[in-house]
Amino acid sequence: MTRYVGCIDIHGGKVKQIVGGTLEKDDKENEDLVSTNFVSEHSSSYYAQIYKKHNVVRTHVIKLGSLESNDKAALEALQAWPNELQIGGGINISNAKYWIDSGAAKVIVTSWLFPEQELDWDRLKRLSALIGPERLVVDLSCRKVEHQGETSWVVAMNKWQTLTKTVLSKKLFEDLSQYCSEFLVHAADVEGLCNGIDQPLVQKLGEWSPVPVVYAGGARSITDLALVDRLSRGKVDLTYGSSLDLFGGNLVKFEECCAWNEKLDN
Repeated sequence: MTRYVGCIDIHGGKVKQIVGGTLEKDDKENEDLVSTNFVSEHSSSYYAQIYKKHNVVRTHVIKLGSLESNDKAALEALQAWPNELQIGGGINISNAKYWIDSGAAKVIVTSWLFPEQELDWDRLKRLSALIGPERLVVDLSCRKVEHQGETSWVVAMNKWQTLTKTVLSKKLFEDLSQYCSEFLVHAADVEGLCNGIDQPLVQKLGEWSPVPVVYAGGARSITDLALVDRLSRGKVDLTYGSSLDLFGGNLVKFEECCAWNEKLDN
């Protein structure tokens, strides 16, 4: 069954909800170029403690940008709920073990796997061997591409601004799953817009992935949990961002998400 999974997005050292397509690929984090839906007055640890209280497991902490303030905020979250949260953003073979040792349950890797926009299998194998596949989540966040009436989803890197040469497919998920234990997929085109999920993508993820996969992007109603459950046959989990009251939204209540999970567990 589909579960609700939490998220903590960090940008400029603060917990935020942003429109994914407006992120810049440089590290200056120019606020004028980023469309922000929500900036929290609370620390990252505040949200980690809320997720801990309600046992929202597999919650991911994403650092959007390379500022030191993002690292500090991420560490605060990990310390609030050690060995339960996942960490992503700038993860590579040089720092993955540091984040595990700092309290991350798993690390989420994306751009580092795609030098020159090509999936580097050697990098993936080395990272998986270093920390173990059970500690590794591969981020396959993507953008939709239409060509001659056919729809495909292409992995996007560098804060979802650069398209790689990797197209999502059943074989890709099967091959990658030998080296990781989970996938995270943001639908970058609808991320932060609250205009609905990418239903065809969710359905494909349910068909393609042999290991757990979390979908993010566009969720705007508590009924989206049941929708994702139906489309993916219970194989894809869902996270909410800008639509959630926890992040200033008025479309989805956090307590309803928790109630959904509790119903699954009872």
